[in-house]
Amino acid sequence: MAIAFTFPGQGSQALGMGKDLADAFPEAAAVFAEVDDALGDKLSDIMWNGPEETLTLTANAQPALMAVSIAAIRVLEAKGLDLKSKVAYVAGHSLGEYSALCAAGTFSLADTARLLRIRGNAMQAAVPVGKGAMAAIIGLEHGDVDAICAAASALGSCQIANDNGGGQLVISGEKAAVEKAAMLATEKGAKRAILLPVSAPFHSALMAPAADAMREALATVAKSNPAVPLIANVRAAPVTDADAIASLLVEQVTGQVRWRETVEWFAANDVKTLYEIGSGKVLTGLARRIDKTVTGIAVNSPADIDAALQTLLA
Repeated sequence: MAIAFTFPGQGSQALGMGKDLADAFPEAAAVFAEVDDALGDKLSDIMWNGPEETLTLTANAQPALMAVSIAAIRVLEAKGLDLKSKVAYVAGHSLGEYSALCAAGTFSLADTARLLRIRGNAMQAAVPVGKGAMAAIIGLEHGDVDAICAAASALGSCQIANDNGGGQLVISGEKAAVEKAAMLATEKGAKRAILLPVSAPFHSALMAPAADAMREALATVAKSNPAVPLIANVRAAPVTDADAIASLLVEQVTGQVRWRETVEWFAANDVKTLYEIGSGKVLTGLARRIDKTVTGIAVNSPADIDAALQTLLA
C-alpha cells in the first residue's frame, strides 16, 4: 500500500501556526525566514502575533499556509525522509497544490511564496467586493448541485467551486445567482445551504483576471518536473510534466477543486494513507468522510513529526 502527502488550503490558517516548528527545528525556522525575505515583509510575525484579520487576508494566508507545510517537509527531510522513495503522490487543496509542488521540487520555496502572494492579490482584485459570493451546500449529490447552478445561472455566473466529499459542495459566482442556487438547493432537500463569509468568489469564472495574472507569473518562474506525480485539482489524476502542471494551475483559478475524486482516485490506486502536511486537520477529516478505507494523518507539530517518522522510516 502506497502513501501520499496532501497539503491544506485556505481556511486552515490559525494564529501561531508553525511557531512550535520554528522553535524546535532550525530547518523550519529557516523556511519562515526565507519566505519573509522572498516577500520583503515579516509574514512570520503576522502568523505568530497577528492580528488575525491580517493573517486571514488572502494575500497573506496563502503563502503563510504554504510556509508551514514546507517547514514540516524540511524537518522530515532533515530527519531522513526521502520524498521520492517513500511517497507515491502529492496533492493539495487549492493553494495547497503550490505547497505540494514546492515539496516535490517543481518550484523553489522563494518562487512559491511569490507566486502565492501574486495569486492572493490577483484573486482579491478580480471581483469588486459585494459582487461575488460562495455558499456551502450540504447533503445533495454533485449532479443535483450542478443542475441547480445551471438553473441559477440565469442571474449570472454560478458553478461548483469545490467538491469536498461527504455531501459537501461549495458553489461560487455572482451574488444573486449564488443566493438563488442556495434557495433552490434548500427546496431540493439540502440539509443546509449556507452563504460563506469569503472576500471573493474563488474557483469561478469571475476569477478570469486572476487566471491571466497567474499565467503571466507562472511563465516567468523556473520549474522542474515533480519528484513524484501530482494529483491535480482540476483533473483528479496524476501529472508529471512541469509545463502541463503550470497550465493546470492557471485552469485551477477558475476551475473546480475535485477533492472528492482525488481521494477516490487514491483509494482506487492502493493509496491508503494520506499524511496531511501543514496547518489544521481539514483534509484528514474529509478523507475519512469520502472513503473509510483511507486513513488521514495530520502532521503539523513536533510530536506529529516524530510519530510520522516512526512509520515513514520504518
